[in-house]
Amino acid sequence: MSAESWKVSLPCTRAEAEAIDSASDLAIEAVLMTTEEVEDDVERWRLDAYLEQEPDAAMLATLHALVPSASGHDPVVERLSDQDWVAMSQAGLEPIREGRFVVHTSAHPVTPPAGGRAFLIEAGQAFGTGHHGTTSGCLAMLDTLAEAGRDFAKVIDVGTGTGLLAFAAVDLWPDATVVATDIDPVAIDVTRENAERNDVEGVALFVADGARHPDIDAVAPYDLVIANILAGPLVSMAPELAAIAAPDAVIVLAGLLETQRETVVAAYAACGCTLEAIDRRGDWTVLRLRAGADRYVPTAPFDPNGRDGWALDL
Repeated sequence: MSAESWKVSLPCTRAEAEAIDSASDLAIEAVLMTTEEVEDDVERWRLDAYLEQEPDAAMLATLHALVPSASGHDPVVERLSDQDWVAMSQAGLEPIREGRFVVHTSAHPVTPPAGGRAFLIEAGQAFGTGHHGTTSGCLAMLDTLAEAGRDFAKVIDVGTGTGLLAFAAVDLWPDATVVATDIDPVAIDVTRENAERNDVEGVALFVADGARHPDIDAVAPYDLVIANILAGPLVSMAPELAAIAAPDAVIVLAGLLETQRETVVAAYAACGCTLEAIDRRGDWTVLRLRAGADRYVPTAPFDPNGRDGWALDL
């Protein structure tokens, strides 16, 4: 319980809200929540930031930079005395259900469905509560793979965020070796805490910039590769992800808009991967691809400083 907490609100567009929700690398000391204010109006959304201290000018400028459409609006700053700011930020996060999975916060406890699995994932510093279409779409795709009888021995979740997709993989394929990585050490700490909270064991956690890392390579090749990040990194990391995939491996990609699909698919086609399925979630798309029949070998040595696609404007 925080004796003094604060809320900052700014108007935003749906596109800005979805970009915030899908970003895993926002170094902001706040819990960010986006809300649709007018149904089906892409311009009428709201960003709420919950903080444990009064926001200074630098914090307000940082929040404003997230929503350029609000450049002409002053932020609404509220002091929330004697209120639990995390609980408030989660007030609108109703449980989501995808296949056998239910994802909820402590503000909305649930009973696991018969034969299913509930995960308690609090809103916080890492992306991946299951409420964004990219994450829920990945859950649905993993569940579909299991329902179809697919089995995997080695699974990697690149850009794991809260660890949710790695936890789902452990539940669906308990005998698999499951690796979860993220560029952000905070996300790995959050994943470790969430694993303990949900009694999930056996996930190997690594802080890694991209997919080419000694600890990742030591387990490769993977027959299931999951990457729920953003379109720019997905494109620039295509050779890396293809290189750690086993022949005919399943690759699940998310964090891209439908308008970015062709660019992402083309990047993986150049690495021998074939598109097998698409799951549309509003403007967002989840892809399932099959790696080539032969192990992909990049034509140039891996250069950890050579990826300039992270800022790719698609």
